[in-house]
Amino acid sequence: MPPLRPERKWRELTNSATIDYRCVEFDRRKSTESVAERLPQLNPSKILAFTMAEILLSLTIIGVVAAITLPSLTGNINERTWNTQRKALYARFSQAIMLMPAMNGYGTITEDASGSISTDTAAETFITAGLSKVLKINNICDSDHLSDCGVASKITTMRATQIDMPKTMAELNSHMAMSVSDSFNNYSLYNTKAAAFETQNGETVTVYYNPNCVGSLKETSYGLGAFRISPKVCANFVYDLNGNKGPNTVGKDIGFLTALYPSDPKIAMPYPAINPLSASYNQPDGANACSDYDSEYRLPNIDELASMYVNNKLIEYSNPTGEAYFWSSTNINSRAAWGAHLGDGRIDDLSRKSQNENIWCVKR
Repeated sequence: MPPLRPERKWRELTNSATIDYRCVEFDRRKSTESVAERLPQLNPSKILAFTMAEILLSLTIIGVVAAITLPSLTGNINERTWNTQRKALYARFSQAIMLMPAMNGYGTITEDASGSISTDTAAETFITAGLSKVLKINNICDSDHLSDCGVASKITTMRATQIDMPKTMAELNSHMAMSVSDSFNNYSLYNTKAAAFETQNGETVTVYYNPNCVGSLKETSYGLGAFRISPKVCANFVYDLNGNKGPNTVGKDIGFLTALYPSDPKIAMPYPAINPLSASYNQPDGANACSDYDSEYRLPNIDELASMYVNNKLIEYSNPTGEAYFWSSTNINSRAAWGAHLGDGRIDDLSRKSQNENIWCVKR
């Protein structure tokens, strides 16, 4: 007969601790009880809450923070929206203008016996017979009814001066409506009336048109070359990305675009910094200074400087001395580059890139 199994005993551990190997029955009923049944009854007198003063203080703090941050956030959103719209508008205009057979010759200009313009259909005909054939347009307005196309009567310049919206070429830039006759240039420009139209995307565009624009004046050379911008400007467009809703400010919802040369036109739509750089630079250092000013900025090319000249009332260019050339990024050769005089519209070769001139940076 086998020996009986020894009875289970307590095992003594070296640290005198003991382990009881006996099983303990698990009470399933307790595990199924609801939490609420097992919690003690709450004493209403001990329940905590916010006071009305604390709630009001919290709301005040939230309101102050919102008032500080929301304008900045809204401004950033608007700027991104305007940048996207601006680029899309440039793409549409560039494609449309390239499809036009020529940029000059639209409309009728006649003068009375005193030399004043008696008939002027130039800008309006340029839109109806030219642009509307290659660009989707909803509404067209003459100079007396610009507001019907959403054109604001007052706009704010890039330097925060409020001006009347120009209604003629001379109001936009007096040098764009004058006669010049010297040993280098001989031309006459009419003070044509503006017209406007609305695009299908909701932009308002005011058009200033020169029906006699040219590609060449047989420019005589100051060294390598020199000419005036004015007769080469065929059309200038001042656009408002959201009509007259506001802020109606140049550099925000308002900008400008210029078409130069009647055939094979060049389209320039600069987005300049608010002010020129305070110091003068040679051309290579000027290019570096623009990128140091802001990584998105660069030297304008010569067509962008031409556009800035035409619209100098909107960017509020002024120079007390009247003599101020600005460097462009358009090189003539390894040692020379073009520069523009924003006061009177001269384009000149600046024969030494090493000479110091003014810099006005534009955004990419």
